Amino acid sequence: MTRIAEVEIRKLALPLHVPYKLSYRTFTEFEPYITIVRTDDGVEGFGEGHVSPGSSSETREGAWEYMTAHAAALVGLDLEDAIARIDRDINASPVAATSMMVAMEMIQGHPQLLDPSPLSMPLLSPVSGSTREELEPELEGRLDDGFRTFKVKVGKDVGSDLDRLALIQSIVGERASLRTDANRAYSVDDAITFATSINPDGVELFEQPCHADDWDANSAVAEKSRVPVMLDEPICTAADIDRAADITGVGYCKVKLKRFGSISRLHQALLQIRDRGMSPVLGDGLGAEVACWMEACIARTTIDNAGEFNGYLKPVDRIFDLPLGFADGALEFPERYAPRFDLSRLNDLCSQKFVAS
Repeated sequence: MTRIAEVEIRKLALPLHVPYKLSYRTFTEFEPYITIVRTDDGVEGFGEGHVSPGSSSETREGAWEYMTAHAAALVGLDLEDAIARIDRDINASPVAATSMMVAMEMIQGHPQLLDPSPLSMPLLSPVSGSTREELEPELEGRLDDGFRTFKVKVGKDVGSDLDRLALIQSIVGERASLRTDANRAYSVDDAITFATSINPDGVELFEQPCHADDWDANSAVAEKSRVPVMLDEPICTAADIDRAADITGVGYCKVKLKRFGSISRLHQALLQIRDRGMSPVLGDGLGAEVACWMEACIARTTIDNAGEFNGYLKPVDRIFDLPLGFADGALEFPERYAPRFDLSRLNDLCSQKFVAS
């Protein structure tokens, strides 16, 4: 019987190469929580959860309290009982719970993480610039790096958003596709104006036009949009996927490991999205190396478009001893890749630590 011998919780501070701008917040560093679970027979698993203030009601302070309390309670439990304990309380702090749950799934040897073959998964790249002088070198550089899908953040001012999108389309032409993302920031009227005014050439989708809880507003936009709408933040359960599938004009659902609580649940959600006639998009642009590795492993058999698990490229520092690779616009790792932490770097980047044993 495998029992939990130790649970270590770390909060990291990962400065970014350049600020990462969202409609609700600009990040200059990522602050993920890392969970490391060790068993009495010497097996170790790890997980990650990045609480994004403003993205949901979950707070960093609440996540830390959740993780430290559960860490102490897990020590001495059988692995299956420990998993069941977190599963029962997952809704109290979903991102924090995911970090703990996936560490234990890793110890179990989850099949999505065990495929020994090498991996190369194409990635999406965000677009930062606003003017032609900024955008031309940025986009040409990204194209030279091999990216063929770009994310264009909108949601502030409809007129300037439309002008910027048109400028990006004129620069990129047919060399790449675009995803537009409002990050829940538009009113329903502004979202409809945007969705009905864009030139759809090369635009894959329009992501999360209105507030996550306002299904009626997002439905109204989807019904009129010139491109398929993708729901993101509202998609956290199987019931959410079914609800999205019944909305005219919703062609995509985006899912993230930190929202579904476990590798198994996320894998099943991706299959369900296809079964309901939509296309799945996977990945968290705020994820660091652990989350991006796990999402890429799950992606290998479940998606056929650019992954959004590109967060590992944003921090200055990496935390794996053999970092995740990047080449020709794709996340890469070699045959029989088994990541481990660079403990020296992990210690240098750690801003808070708790150990229960």
